[in-house]
Amino acid sequence: MISCKKLSLKLFGIVVLSVPFEGGAHDHNNPSHDSLNRYGYIIKDKNGVDITDVVLSERSPYCSSYVGNYFALADDYNLNQKNSSYMTIKTNTEDCIIISNGIPNHTYDDAKEGAFRNKVVPQYQIYAISKKPKQLDKPIPLSLRMDNAIMLNGVKVDLLAAGCYGVGDGRIGCFDPNARWRYNPTYEESEFVMDTHHAHSQPDGTYHYHASPNALFKDNSSVESPVIGFAADGYPIYGSYIKNNGEIFEVKSSYQLKKGNRPNTPDSPGGKYTGEFVDDYQYIAGSGDLDECNGMEYNGHYGYYVTQGYPYIINCFKGTPNKSFMKKLPMRRS
Repeated sequence: MISCKKLSLKLFGIVVLSVPFEGGAHDHNNPSHDSLNRYGYIIKDKNGVDITDVVLSERSPYCSSYVGNYFALADDYNLNQKNSSYMTIKTNTEDCIIISNGIPNHTYDDAKEGAFRNKVVPQYQIYAISKKPKQLDKPIPLSLRMDNAIMLNGVKVDLLAAGCYGVGDGRIGCFDPNARWRYNPTYEESEFVMDTHHAHSQPDGTYHYHASPNALFKDNSSVESPVIGFAADGYPIYGSYIKNNGEIFEVKSSYQLKKGNRPNTPDSPGGKYTGEFVDDYQYIAGSGDLDECNGMEYNGHYGYYVTQGYPYIINCFKGTPNKSFMKKLPMRRS
């Protein structure tokens, strides 16, 4: 695995101005000059902290603790080329604003099957996350129309696959939120090609995670895991390890693989429950450490946790997701 260096993301001795956020969806197209000026962000400015292959250490649940400018140099392994990653984190009175070009801070596109179908290309992503998230009485389910989270290397989390059994080729086209037998992209025998960071690229070249990034935190019990990102509702996302009674242990999901066989109906794939589909899992309260959204309250603060098992990062929102995480609709051509 790639070599890593340890870093606590902090404000690093430069003045970072707070800016107002206008609440629009992030733009995956090339930004205009006016957009750059409005947010005070220059895409190609190596001004800040180098986070190439960084292992984070900060555990503050407050997004304002990570204000600063960051950059990295990442290898596209299968294409044998380097790309620069840039991220700025700012604040205003209510939110933290995370602006990035979507390139990770680690080697990517290293799947043994070969290069991604769609080449990873820089984006222009702007997300706002609440400084003071509030829990709702009832969780909000994930949606195909909304990104789930943004990691502290500027890469988004987009967990749901747009592929379902019996819809097209099974890889894309399943946009009905109530459709059953949605594929699990992280399943070992899945036809979804992902790199060693459980990520791949979307048709527009946006790199995104479907599970643990296998980066940003130590995947062992040597140390408590840091905050590695923030969900769309403002709550922090931690790695997999916490300290309890002086011992560090790995937190477990409360979702379990169903026993037996899937229904033998025309609209069902049949066969045993294997984890190939998200419907192969069920939430059993108390069977693990985490709630139905894959989070828990720890040391007085609620947060989500990366887990080895489904749902991997987050399965619903405990708070209200910010509208900036809504995906930009494709442009219509006349």
